[in-house]
Amino acid sequence: MSILLDEGQQAIATECRRVLEARSDKGRLLGLLEQVGACDAVFRDTAVEQGWTALAIAEEHGGLGLGLIELGLVAQAAGGVIAGAPFLTVGYGAARVLAEAGSAEVQAAWLPRLASGEATATVAFAEGNAPLPPRPTTVFAAGRLTGVKEGVVAGLAADIAVVWAMNEGEPALVLVELSGATRNPVDGFDNSRLYADLAFAEAPATLLARGEAARALALDVLARMAVVTAHEQTGGAETLLTIARDYAVTRKAFGQPIGAFQSVKHRIAELYGLVEIARANCIHAAALADAADGTSNGTANFLIAAADARISATEAYDTAARDCVQIHGGIGVTWEQGLHLHMRRARSLAIEQGNLLFWEDLLVDHLTGEVA
Repeated sequence: MSILLDEGQQAIATECRRVLEARSDKGRLLGLLEQVGACDAVFRDTAVEQGWTALAIAEEHGGLGLGLIELGLVAQAAGGVIAGAPFLTVGYGAARVLAEAGSAEVQAAWLPRLASGEATATVAFAEGNAPLPPRPTTVFAAGRLTGVKEGVVAGLAADIAVVWAMNEGEPALVLVELSGATRNPVDGFDNSRLYADLAFAEAPATLLARGEAARALALDVLARMAVVTAHEQTGGAETLLTIARDYAVTRKAFGQPIGAFQSVKHRIAELYGLVEIARANCIHAAALADAADGTSNGTANFLIAAADARISATEAYDTAARDCVQIHGGIGVTWEQGLHLHMRRARSLAIEQGNLLFWEDLLVDHLTGEVA
């Protein structure tokens, strides 16, 4: 599978970076850290204006009909500027479920609105430390949803959610409007992710899929969202690499740039390697998803590639956030410098769509054949 981008994809990547860099504001992002329930409205408006919310939705539903590669490039640019809104990833995941399992009425009601940015969506699969629990505690019965989903990304602002729940003894995917849920804000260290605990008490909901079909679709969507998140992590790591390099060649100690010292230059060289490995894994996984043939072998190959991308991108962003602060020394930990914005985002993204333990276990299971 090629890990090279064509001219059109390169143009998308370049334009996304140009637009976001022109509209990003570190002061605005710092202010969001101290607010619960607020996100970066400028980024949100930009995503709608540029058509990013419609990018991976089919043309028949008002979308652009592009794939995971193109969405990943947008996410990578967003990660580079620490975009202060979480809708692209979970919105894509929810739209994917609706496109694959929703009825014609459900698709007509929601996909055009998601594409236009009129409505936003999220995905609520996880419970506790399990990104996709075998038997979720949330229950769907007689058209009603009951239970709690904790720490849902974009839960404070989304209009609808695709929820992983139990139905008649089998796991299921259900669609629920969040006007019927109680949203309890989660005040954390990265508040622009709009985390919320969603409590459902006999909330009206619609069954999308159940049993093994639901499980297969949920895992595929989780993997796709993990690939988008991996792109975002790679974008953040790449920005930190550039910041660290630029500082190392201008900051002087003992009469020479600190980049001349082995402890610094070797660290930057290692970061470059981590970023390029993550970038290649992300493109490879996105390409496999877009070329999926629906066979068990094709599905397994994509899941392995998604796990590779997720693991390598998490390592790259975590390492870059830590090392960039270290290279800056004392100034690196100041509020005004803003490197902690990347540190916070690196930790947030590391646990969204499943932590490293989940993806490492999935990778090992597929490589050893235990899932067969």
